[in-house]
Amino acid sequence: MTNPILSPNFLLQSDFARKLYDEYAAHLPIIDYHNHLPPADICSNKSFDNLTHIWLAGDHYKWRAMRTLGISEEYITGSASDEQKFTKWGKTVPYTMRNPLFHWTHLELKNYFGIQALLTEANAKEIYQHCNTMLAMPEFTTVGLLSRMKVETVCTTDDPVDNLSNHLAFSKQGKAVGMYPAFRPDKAYATEEPENYLPYLERLGEAAGVAIHSFDTLMEALSSRIDFFHEHGCRLSDHGLERLVWFAKGSHDPEKLFRKIQNEQKLTPDESDYFRYHILVELCKMYHKKGWVQQFHLGALRNTNSRAFRNLGPDTGFDSIGDFDQALGLSKFLNELDSTDQLSKTILYNLNPRDNEVFATMTGNFNDGSVKGKIQYGSGWWYLDQKDSMENQMNVLSNMGLLSCFVGMLTDSRSFLSFPRHEYFRRILCNLIGKDVADGLLPWDEKWLGQMVSDICYYNAKNYFDFDPKNIKFA
Repeated sequence: MTNPILSPNFLLQSDFARKLYDEYAAHLPIIDYHNHLPPADICSNKSFDNLTHIWLAGDHYKWRAMRTLGISEEYITGSASDEQKFTKWGKTVPYTMRNPLFHWTHLELKNYFGIQALLTEANAKEIYQHCNTMLAMPEFTTVGLLSRMKVETVCTTDDPVDNLSNHLAFSKQGKAVGMYPAFRPDKAYATEEPENYLPYLERLGEAAGVAIHSFDTLMEALSSRIDFFHEHGCRLSDHGLERLVWFAKGSHDPEKLFRKIQNEQKLTPDESDYFRYHILVELCKMYHKKGWVQQFHLGALRNTNSRAFRNLGPDTGFDSIGDFDQALGLSKFLNELDSTDQLSKTILYNLNPRDNEVFATMTGNFNDGSVKGKIQYGSGWWYLDQKDSMENQMNVLSNMGLLSCFVGMLTDSRSFLSFPRHEYFRRILCNLIGKDVADGLLPWDEKWLGQMVSDICYYNAKNYFDFDPKNIKFA
């Protein structure tokens, strides 16, 4: 059985598409401005014991596929040996045809390990041993793997309480790869369980050197951590929310809500929404003052399986697309910031594809001519980072905005082997434009369209974000 993914023309269905990819996209570095890679593993230049550790551990995409095939949890997150787990993944792969996992799997085997074969249960042991031998080589450490994919910049996802010691230590190493933190304050407004929220506030207060005993001191602590992150090179924030909401001024008193939380009383849903909203508005004003980019990942319905959550915890493959109302709250939230000219550069990501046009048109409401592509409709995220949805996202952005201003792809991944997803995106982009040329919808203008491709793949992000090692202050 031949492997079409090995072809130089994979996903490129016209001569013009192939020319765009080969000459304007393939060689460019990668700026991965949102992922969940462990900073400690990058800083220590970690080596991995085997392919299961680097490829299957923490990858809930693969875990969901294995469970669907009827593979026992023992071979997914359980007590089976690493080789047994990989063999079960090998058994699963042929059944993933038409799922993006099939493409990603073989792109990763090809690009990192030179594997030419399709992975199956029959050759899983041989591939496992071959890759393990390569993983023992110095060039297969975390930094080596990033360098192999020409990764120029990675932005991790970091809680405000993080001391960022790994980021600082890594920056002192002077490596070609830049690692920067991204401020992710979700726990600072996760008030649903006061018994968990109050201990978190203690940790936040200790990190900030602020005794948190009121709403004002909570914001003082968060402001202090933003200053700290800024000094460590952070230039963007990220938020994972079901939706953004808006409240009229004076709907609730945040100090009264804080005292209620202090007394371990649960807020009503409306009170909880307001508390989160009020913190977010104040945070966004701080981001604007610092010149940061803010990201909003909206629409995930998390931890839907209570039995799995009890047994395995969060982020183990039991989240799905939610059907939350987005447009009105999002528009009013952004408008509140824009009305006082305190709206930062913003990237909006939707998880429900029904909201594509909503998000694409929302960005146009708040682009004000001050910055190219100030408000971005973000790339296909999570369940939408596959071929159909990436094409849909770019088509909607083209129809309702300017694809030429798009800051492109990111991995949103916990895996050091996920960076061929940038190649996947670049091939899809080039094919999309190449098809329009072949269909007579765009001019055969290689120079102009080639520059557009290069901008989307690299240069737009390079200019949009302020990533610079000179921004890091060394103690």
